[in-house]
Amino acid sequence: MLNFKELILFEDNDFLLINKPYGVSTLDDRDITKQNILKMARAYTPDPQVCHRLDKETSGVLAIAKNPEAYRHLSMQFENREVVKIYHAVSASKQKLDNRLVELPILTLKDGNVKIDRAEGKLASTIFNTLKVYDQASLIACFPITGRMHQIRIHLATIGSAILADSLYGGKDLFLSQMKSKNFNLKNDTEEQPIIKRVALHAFSLTFNKMDGTSIETKAPYPKDFSVLIKLLEKYS
Repeated sequence: MLNFKELILFEDNDFLLINKPYGVSTLDDRDITKQNILKMARAYTPDPQVCHRLDKETSGVLAIAKNPEAYRHLSMQFENREVVKIYHAVSASKQKLDNRLVELPILTLKDGNVKIDRAEGKLASTIFNTLKVYDQASLIACFPITGRMHQIRIHLATIGSAILADSLYGGKDLFLSQMKSKNFNLKNDTEEQPIIKRVALHAFSLTFNKMDGTSIETKAPYPKDFSVLIKLLEKYS
């Protein structure tokens, strides 16, 4: 069982900012027996409301309002695109993106996935910057201007930089054998596992104005699987 207190990055009378683990839904899951962030928050504070969502597989900063006034305050900032969100993604592509603006409309499908649809899709804009290129992959900073479902994932895939392990949008797995092919030995009757087994996307930071008007920037450390991925890329590049 997760300890909600250990997830908290910042707390005051109005807001909770947590480092959401991957594999945990933000809101109620189809399986009501499973943990989700809202359920955990309700056990911690009387009247929480989640101010935005992260995909189940995505880790990182998530803002929770502790009262209705705080929820409205932050919701207006999201609506007016005043909240600055920065995500880190790892892609098998090694193209160098320098303030690359991707503006492609996104249509949500009935099965919960999305596609680019210039006729019926809703406006979606993301800016991408390559932070570092490794031998096998690249680390990309993603700045979503709008907040469509799977926006970063499909925008990166569309420009040829699908995120590692994102099979839904063409992302490949990365294996240790690809990095250290000369000295890699696998035990008999075992199948090599990918270095990261979920979409390699992390909500790195969130910046907004608190109730008193002062700005707050909260950064979320990488979880273990993402951190190991980066360390291995550094080591073998």
